[in-house]
Amino acid sequence: MPNAKTNPRRRVIEIKPIVDPDAKVYPRSINGYFQRWRWAFIWLTQLVFYGLCWLPWNGRQAVLFDLDTRRFYLFDLVLWPQDAIYLAILLALSALALFLFTAVAGRLWCGYTCPQTVYTEMFLWLEKLVEGERPKRMKLDAAPWSVHKLAIKTAKHSLWIALALWTGLTFVGYFTPIRDLTHGIVELSLGPWEVFWVLFYGAATYGNAGFMREHMCKYICPYAQFQFVMFDRDTLNITYDRQRGEPRGPRRKIADPRAEGLGDCVDCSICVQVCPTGIDIRNGLQLECIGCAACIDACDQVMDKMEYPRGLIYSTENAVDESLSRSEIIRRAARPRTLLYLAVFLAVSTATAWSLLNRVPLKVSVIRDRAVLSREAPDGSIENVFSLQLTNASEQARTYRVHVAGLPGLRLEEAHEIEAPPAGLGKAVLVLKVDPEAAPAGAHPIQITVEDIADASVRKTENASFWMP
Repeated sequence: MPNAKTNPRRRVIEIKPIVDPDAKVYPRSINGYFQRWRWAFIWLTQLVFYGLCWLPWNGRQAVLFDLDTRRFYLFDLVLWPQDAIYLAILLALSALALFLFTAVAGRLWCGYTCPQTVYTEMFLWLEKLVEGERPKRMKLDAAPWSVHKLAIKTAKHSLWIALALWTGLTFVGYFTPIRDLTHGIVELSLGPWEVFWVLFYGAATYGNAGFMREHMCKYICPYAQFQFVMFDRDTLNITYDRQRGEPRGPRRKIADPRAEGLGDCVDCSICVQVCPTGIDIRNGLQLECIGCAACIDACDQVMDKMEYPRGLIYSTENAVDESLSRSEIIRRAARPRTLLYLAVFLAVSTATAWSLLNRVPLKVSVIRDRAVLSREAPDGSIENVFSLQLTNASEQARTYRVHVAGLPGLRLEEAHEIEAPPAGLGKAVLVLKVDPEAAPAGAHPIQITVEDIADASVRKTENASFWMP
């Protein structure tokens, strides 16, 4: 019976974890196509996050969630509590986008734009800047404490704390005007809540990105636990091609791996060294994998050095089983499931955009005077009294005129022109009159219309009831 020495193709490979899953992970630096994309998204998201709150717009910052006045400012858009439907739509769109991108290409969110991943990568960059590359960091941690080690660790943690506090300050700056916040720091006049939230968010960033790191993805993040529900056999994943790679093993560059009974994997373990969560992707798809594709860049570089074809890692299950070409893999991305996600996402996005573009910057509330349903005026007419409150949802002062209709001879006791400041409120008491013979006893529907004097397109009509005794 042939053995492994006489027939290398029959050798049995026992797959074991290369690293202790609970050991500290020291990711190795790697450059490549996917890592360039990853850093491009880090720069993009952080330029938006750190910079948007400083952008001036109409005498305020461009994006401000003013909880004190219950107004959200998004460039020219002013949202009030009555606009909570847009928040619900935003959450629905976010979920649809997550489903779509996950079904097409796996955990793109986790690998490229998740705050945990982004800030962990930024903290790792600072760590490498101070402590050096992977071997130096491992050696430093293993060394006994000394003045040199203490100085290096102090420098690293000082940079971490500075970045974390700046992140906390920026986060709070979206709820309290950022310029007021920085002036308060300079003048030592910050309120207790601002101090608390800056420190709280800073501490969360420092702890999560500096210490929790991959443990957040492994044990805490709920998305990792249900991601597989959104995958199918045509989802692009960080997948190791076992048919091509096994049996793995070292070899000389000039050697013919097939003649030696080997696959294309040289068992260099660089894919494990660059992984930010410390897993071995050759053991199959794992919930710890965040889809950052660092192992792909590392493996492709090794394949280039060995003059083997690229693509040992990153494919779909069907592509591995059926040996599909790259064009066939891309074509299968447009399948019924993803097309349905895309159609729903585009439909909801289009409807929301249309609603926002055609949104009237005026909200009207009409409340009947509950003390008296109706009363007879000195001139013999019947009066109903209403309280009118209107919200100017634009950022320019407006003056409004009130019109009433619905009953013959229905009129206002006096003409009303109501002024409302930018993003402010206007109030008035409306006394409506009608002749006694205009309608029988009971409630009768009427319409109260509020119209901007300078712009007739800004108008709202509210229905009410006029009570005849």
